[in-house]
Amino acid sequence: MPGLTHWHSPNFHAYYPTAHSFPAVVGELMSAGFGCVGLSWVASPAYTELEVAMMNWLGKLLDIPEEFLNCSEGPGGGVIQGSASEVTFVALLAAKEKMVKDLRTLNPELKEADIKGRLVAYSSDQSNSSVEKAGLLGSMPMRLLPSDEKGRLTSTALIEAMEKDKAQGLIPCYVVACLGTTPTCAFDDLSDLAPVCKRENVWLHVDAAYAGTAFACPEYRHLMKGVEHADSFNFNPHKWMLVNFDCSAMWVKDARYLVEAFNVERIYLKDKHKGLAPEYRHWQISLGRRFRALKLWFVLRIYGVEGIQKHVRHQISLAEYFEELLRKDNRFEVCTSSMGLVCFRLKDGDKPTQELLERIHERKIIYVIAGQFRGVFVIRFAICSRLTQRSDVDYAWQEFLSQVEFIIPSNKNIIADEINEKKSIATIELPSAACENINCNEKSK
Repeated sequence: MPGLTHWHSPNFHAYYPTAHSFPAVVGELMSAGFGCVGLSWVASPAYTELEVAMMNWLGKLLDIPEEFLNCSEGPGGGVIQGSASEVTFVALLAAKEKMVKDLRTLNPELKEADIKGRLVAYSSDQSNSSVEKAGLLGSMPMRLLPSDEKGRLTSTALIEAMEKDKAQGLIPCYVVACLGTTPTCAFDDLSDLAPVCKRENVWLHVDAAYAGTAFACPEYRHLMKGVEHADSFNFNPHKWMLVNFDCSAMWVKDARYLVEAFNVERIYLKDKHKGLAPEYRHWQISLGRRFRALKLWFVLRIYGVEGIQKHVRHQISLAEYFEELLRKDNRFEVCTSSMGLVCFRLKDGDKPTQELLERIHERKIIYVIAGQFRGVFVIRFAICSRLTQRSDVDYAWQEFLSQVEFIIPSNKNIIADEINEKKSIATIELPSAACENINCNEKSK
């Protein structure tokens, strides 16, 4: 298919996965066929009720705290948004309204405009570009704080930034912690950041867009330790959980803050069924909604918990296999390896690594992209397609090997060249007459 970048090719190793499966496609097809617009419960009851159920199923699959679920007794709940970009922005707007309300309750003389003009948000310099964009859209400066040697945001950096801002009369309002950063899939320590946010009455949002799917496997849940202290949590089933784009799961500990931020009533939206189910139009930016819960239901029913866990573990094992191949060749250096992502470079530095990437791009056999880790240029190798197998990793590795030979020849080739050079030096140049006599003697024999 010319003109397309084939994200689901086993040779696609750029960015992060975009999920794809037969059950999800069937669910998407049926949703498109129904043609409803789920702007309220009465507009399409199944749209709302299935979404409530699926967000409970999904939350239990990841084992997130019960207070985030729709089935809990508290004000928490889950909703399906379009993307993590939307979720980060929605949570920022809710945090802004909450801070204004809290401060005006303490001091009614404060004006809303004066408060909003002083609010500040914080995240790691390793966070996704959408985090910075949320600050731009929400008119709230987003401080991208330096990460530590493991690519994590620390409480030390956060406290220092907050104290500096407060000294200038600004108000800390919103923090985005990352569980699986975009450059290297690093995990911020929520237990380290949460006490700071609680002390400053700051909204803590957790962005686990890619890596959140891994929490379906119990062995990785320790990485979200402290999530119970967050105000909102998000991950994308459309990245790694076999649900095709778009489907982004968002949970909040107190949904009232979303409703207060986005509630706009009109007479044509009123009905007698209020209170039976969440009115999800108050949980998002747009009025209308797609039936995303249907494709999520199909995937959870067909694959099941064990199927999703098998998929995640398989892809992580492929990344670990690629890491092993890199470590066996002393020309390469593994910078980070986390989940299904390996970041590596050539030991000779940035320039050779850039040349290797350029050669790979020119040949168009596999697709990888650049990254940066601790100030150095790296190549990101992600396991993206659900179709990728060990043989595809071998294929990619051979492509890297074939191109690195032009930059840093292997020891075997260097030795072979040296042997050939010595042979050429030892060759004796004979006069032409002598050569003729040798040929004659050979013929007579």
